[in-house]
Amino acid sequence: MKINIESSNMAKSEIIKEIPLACADELAAVEFLERKIWSGKPCCPHCQSTNVSQIKDAVTGERSKRFLWRCHGCKKQFTIRVGTVMEESRIPLRHWVYAMWRSATSKKGVSALEIKRQCQISYPSALFLMHRIRLAMTEDGNAPKLAGIVECDETYVGGKPRFGTGYHKPGRGTSKTPVFGMVERGGNIRRRVVANVSGKTLKGAIRECVDKSATIMTDEWPAYRGVGKDFSGGHHFVNHGTKQYADGAVSTNTAESSFAILKRGIMGIYHAVSKEHLHRYVGEFDFRWNTRNLNDGERTVLAMQGAIGKRLVMPA
Repeated sequence: MKINIESSNMAKSEIIKEIPLACADELAAVEFLERKIWSGKPCCPHCQSTNVSQIKDAVTGERSKRFLWRCHGCKKQFTIRVGTVMEESRIPLRHWVYAMWRSATSKKGVSALEIKRQCQISYPSALFLMHRIRLAMTEDGNAPKLAGIVECDETYVGGKPRFGTGYHKPGRGTSKTPVFGMVERGGNIRRRVVANVSGKTLKGAIRECVDKSATIMTDEWPAYRGVGKDFSGGHHFVNHGTKQYADGAVSTNTAESSFAILKRGIMGIYHAVSKEHLHRYVGEFDFRWNTRNLNDGERTVLAMQGAIGKRLVMPA
């Protein structure tokens, strides 16, 4: 999924005017998703042919109740669900549209319990739906590397702090899960749920996500030592232990700000997130950060288009 945030139109979105109807009527939801996911060009998910047509009811002449299409290339039938995170789901598409809209436009996210209440579906169905929407929002691995000035920092999510750990020793002696973030100033963010904050882990993530032309900025954590030799801009750091939070242009304030939004969302909206699914929530927050210069309609459509080619099958 390619995310372009350059000079996007932040004016009122015409797309948002269509969404309320798509959230209330199943046919409207189907047609809305078909227009946005296929970009106005219906395509067979099996063979990628555009030689397709709607299947009509023989009696009424209206669309079939299952909203089927027929491919004249491979002769298979399909719907807008096939080949996306919505495949084999029995949840009405109007609920998918509503949940995608809320997820893409709520700065700190929307909980499955809220979707359960507002769509009048079961909690397991709402959780099923939300995890697949988070997968749709997750980058597919083909995103360009971060460049320019890249701030790197780590934080810890979950667990309860134990006596004596102190604010300058986050996560130590607790059950918290480390999350490592890399932020391009004025650009995109990449965050990873990591097993530990060792030099091997953090420097490996930086090399994977950051272009060699970049300048790396961190705090004084020893795990970052030596990372500058891999980047032409070198490595600069501030010493938080001595209450130094900026040294001219050197700081990790942008990275720390991104973590503040993540934690406020987890504490205020989700309240608790398991280690097993934490990476999905992190990907959701990264999506909204990386598309912050799009308007709500464009961001919602991008989330819908991100559903293509992805499946999430939970273990039994």
